[in-house]
Amino acid sequence: MSHYKPYPAYKDSGVEWIGRVPEHWEVKRLRHVASFSNSNVDKKSYEGQDEVSLCNYTDVYKNEFITPGMPFMKATGSLSEIEQFTLQKGDVLITKDSEDPTDIGIPSLVAQDMPGVVCGYHLTIIRPDNLPTSRLVHRVLMSAPTKAHFFLEAPGITRYGLGQDAIGDLTVCLPPESERSLIADRIDRETTRIDSLITKKTRFIELLKEKRQALITHAVTKGLDPSVKMKDSGVEWIGEVPEHWAVSRLGHFATVENGTTPSKGNVAFWEAGNIPWVGSGEVNQGFVNEATENITELALRSCSLRLLPVDTVLVGMVGQGKTRGLAAILKIAATINQNLAAICTGQRLMPMFLVYFFGAAYEWIREAGRGSNQAAMNCEIVGEFRLAIPSAEEQALILSKLAKMTLRIDLLSEKSKRSIALLRERRSAFITAAITGQIDLRRAA
Repeated sequence: MSHYKPYPAYKDSGVEWIGRVPEHWEVKRLRHVASFSNSNVDKKSYEGQDEVSLCNYTDVYKNEFITPGMPFMKATGSLSEIEQFTLQKGDVLITKDSEDPTDIGIPSLVAQDMPGVVCGYHLTIIRPDNLPTSRLVHRVLMSAPTKAHFFLEAPGITRYGLGQDAIGDLTVCLPPESERSLIADRIDRETTRIDSLITKKTRFIELLKEKRQALITHAVTKGLDPSVKMKDSGVEWIGEVPEHWAVSRLGHFATVENGTTPSKGNVAFWEAGNIPWVGSGEVNQGFVNEATENITELALRSCSLRLLPVDTVLVGMVGQGKTRGLAAILKIAATINQNLAAICTGQRLMPMFLVYFFGAAYEWIREAGRGSNQAAMNCEIVGEFRLAIPSAEEQALILSKLAKMTLRIDLLSEKSKRSIALLRERRSAFITAAITGQIDLRRAA
């Protein structure tokens, strides 16, 4: 922001975390700039009330602007609620309570009049006198001083909330009315530019992820030599594979088993346990280096659990979420619950090659696991999965090549993620500087 110039003269704002503001600006409490009230329109529908579209907590939390095309849920409201809380152009909505204090005071600006759409429960609706002021108040609510004020003023232990006084006492620094639209326009222009860069970098990361998976899929199903003679694998999603690769069910190359959950009611199974016990959520990590829970020797013996060796491949078998079909390598000796399949490979099949195979087969595996039992798989289904594998030597060569290729992609992805984080920091810093008058946007190019 070094190309922006400061205002010619400043004065003390009277607020420690704001500091000095331009001499001709006003420093006011929000209660003197806008009216505000908490909505009491909940998600339920009641007989005798009119149907409305409800702008709820997540609509505000996830969107900087509220627009008519959003998928609002249906609810009902009384005539007085509809009259008071129907969204109007320039309304600023904020989240007023949450289990996380950093989620409080998240603002969203209503882009235009929206008949039939009302502000929902857990939100506060703020109505400044005019649109230019609304646009600046919207940005004030995004700034670092506002976040600091709300954090200090939101009491709670397990849930945090903003009272009316905390909202009304918020300090708002405002330029003269004649300058408000101009400054709001230039804030919009700069944030839009930054958002566009973030969108491009985010898309780039997605493309890198797609390229990474495509390289892995090709390597573990086609090999590295494009001139090698091919044959039909007999597996629809795999297609042709190198002629010299062996095609068979997974159970031919490895053993497949699962575990169980010792009774949670038996304290002797859990208290002071020192044997790692892994649940299905752990496969999201790729490598399982620790367990969230431990069981005792008594539980191990009583439940006939086996301590699985390091480099066992774990696969999620249950659930509609992403876990089902995900694979990870166990890097500690551990036991598992019944929602995981443990695959112990022999010398013919390298664990990492199998993990890459499961990554390539992920969508197909999830379809294979669909059924009446909450889309669950079992060890028999996993053992019957057909795969094509090269010799151990060729697997090692493929893994070495993939390690180099994926490292380059991963480094690019991490660089892009850091760039996005810096852009978001710049965006936040720019908004704070703009609404506290640290930079003079009247002269911005």
